[in-house]
Amino acid sequence: MIAQAEQLLHQHFGYEKFRPGQEQIISRVFEGRPVMGIMPTGGGKSICYQIPSLLFPGLTLVISPLISLMKDQVDELKEAQVGAAFINSSLSYEETDAVIASVREGEVKVLYVAPERFEMPGFIQLLRTLDVALIAVDEAHCVSQWGHDFRPSYMRIPEVIGNLGQTPSLLALTATATPEVRDDICRAFGINADNVVQTGFARDNLSFHVLKGQARDRYITEYVGKNAGEPGIIYTSTRKEAERIHGMLENKGLAAGKYHGGMSGAARQSSQEDFVYDRIDVMVATNAFGMGINKSNVRYVIHFQIPGNIESYYQEAGRAGRDGEPSECVLLYSAQDVRVQQFLIDQGDGSDARKQNEMQKLRQMVNYCHTEGCLQSYILEYFGDSGAEPCGRCSSCTDTRETEDVTRDAQMVFSCIKRMNERFGKTMVAQVLTGSSNQKVREMGFEQLSTYGLMKSRTAKDVGQFIDYLVAEEYLRMTGSAYPVLALGEKAVPVLKGHEKVVKKAEQKVERVAETDPLFAELRELRRELAREHSIAPYMVFSDRTLKELCRVMPRDEQAMLTVKGVGEQKIEKYGTAFLERIAAYAEKNGDSDSTGSVDAAGSEAAGTAGYPAETVDDAPGGSKQADKVPSHFITFRMYEDGASLEVIAEERGIKRSTAGEHLLRCADEGEKVDFSRLVGVEVQDQVRNVVKEVDPSEGLKPVKEALPDGVEYFQIKAVLQGFV
Repeated sequence: MIAQAEQLLHQHFGYEKFRPGQEQIISRVFEGRPVMGIMPTGGGKSICYQIPSLLFPGLTLVISPLISLMKDQVDELKEAQVGAAFINSSLSYEETDAVIASVREGEVKVLYVAPERFEMPGFIQLLRTLDVALIAVDEAHCVSQWGHDFRPSYMRIPEVIGNLGQTPSLLALTATATPEVRDDICRAFGINADNVVQTGFARDNLSFHVLKGQARDRYITEYVGKNAGEPGIIYTSTRKEAERIHGMLENKGLAAGKYHGGMSGAARQSSQEDFVYDRIDVMVATNAFGMGINKSNVRYVIHFQIPGNIESYYQEAGRAGRDGEPSECVLLYSAQDVRVQQFLIDQGDGSDARKQNEMQKLRQMVNYCHTEGCLQSYILEYFGDSGAEPCGRCSSCTDTRETEDVTRDAQMVFSCIKRMNERFGKTMVAQVLTGSSNQKVREMGFEQLSTYGLMKSRTAKDVGQFIDYLVAEEYLRMTGSAYPVLALGEKAVPVLKGHEKVVKKAEQKVERVAETDPLFAELRELRRELAREHSIAPYMVFSDRTLKELCRVMPRDEQAMLTVKGVGEQKIEKYGTAFLERIAAYAEKNGDSDSTGSVDAAGSEAAGTAGYPAETVDDAPGGSKQADKVPSHFITFRMYEDGASLEVIAEERGIKRSTAGEHLLRCADEGEKVDFSRLVGVEVQDQVRNVVKEVDPSEGLKPVKEALPDGVEYFQIKAVLQGFV
């Protein structure tokens, strides 16, 4: 059965092998055992029920709380030639009846419904007349009242399943489950501990950053502007803030949309479609309302305000980089926003015990913002995945910003707050320090204070942002609720006495999150054109990761294109010709026509070359031992690893030396340790680095090559630019 599953995986989805955890989950599903899969966002949870749906004779029912996700998921399955549909409140009665008719006819293999629909008597009666082979419960953490997104209707799912009169296989899936929540899920669905498959929570392609004391509005506008063309999400805690930030970005001429619960359903749908279809770059959304986005190429997620708990944060941040490409998750911390979350918890409908639990989760979220250790390690330990090594990517691991001694400024602020008897907020304190002459300052007699005008060379806004930094670093604390006032924290006392210093790091510089590549830009535009033609979202044509691999491999025929991850037979049939033509035209224009990794018509590369029969490389990418499945580039790597020169490899394999070099680049990109120092000496490395200081490689490699001495090859240039030497 697993062999058939692998064949369908490649045919419909373009992948040669299962990701970690997928095969174990699918095997248990085939055996009829109730199973739970805990996999990070982007880890491939949906494949765990989509593949079985193609092999089971009956219907696969997916219970999901996110109605807004269903259409995207169904469109994606249809694009992969899998019969799929959804039933939810967005459909008319006539449309619902048409879906039910298709289900009865066996045309639908995967049906999505919300938990509230699942428990309706009429829907239960319908299911009793159908052969339900598998029930997949997505976002299964919603079953636990101690989880971050408890849905009472989830607790009734096991009872409804028991009343169906049949015993379908059961699969519970989640990306965010603490040990406590995991135990709740197992109890609710009768899942044994040995049928829990957990792949770990680490997202190795994400870099996490917490920034404190940053001018947040300026940072947002610079970041979105710098990353124009790259999809991103900005989360806020309130509708008001979402509206404000959206307006600010639009006023700057940036392509932004908004999404929150105060908008009409039609407006939300329109905004979501603009984002999914790449008509806008960034979505500003409330995290309280949430948004079901199945978009795989989100390159960054910025939390403008702190969320209420680690689960919400990791789930929302995890919408970045679902295609596996490097992406950023930035949290802009302000202590004032903690008070917003406290207010939301206080005003909630939960029991006192649940509110206490939510307050504890909020404290853990605040601790995350203040930790000096690795941010990803903190998250992993929260979910019970302890012992993780520092990630080497987060702001804690990589922060090299210069520091500035701001002790004198801090003493001015502390002294002013003390002389104002710790009874006023940030705005009034900033006005006194900058020497404001407004009416309220005069009425209170604050112009008589010795601290009045001490910081008059700065604007009140600048002083306010500095006060935000002092609050974030816990030198100051905020008291009161509706109108918070500033008070000195314990850390401020030794600073006032001159016993300790206050050191502030420079503001974080904004960098572009993704590299620009001219061929990638062309392929992305082609993808957009094809998506419009087929009325689907661009990422459903090919993911960003697949486009980048196409740029790297630059295949010349369909057989070579099929070796690229994410390219299956269904996609080749629809889009293969268009992409091959665009790649060939680019190669000719840029003088890179030799860089191809294709297999000859007789398939001699796959059959084995120079004593390297395909069946001996059973650990090749793709995991298949069949001769016709071994990637060509991996055979080149094995020969090179065994000491063969590129000249020998090219001669024995019947390919060009440049093609062999491109094969090695691809292996290096897939994680293999390729010793490029044998091919790219120190002199060549220095020559390339000196040339790219004067010639921009983003305009194409041909000008770079022309500026280099004769004999320097394209693959050598790429090895240097991609950091492999």
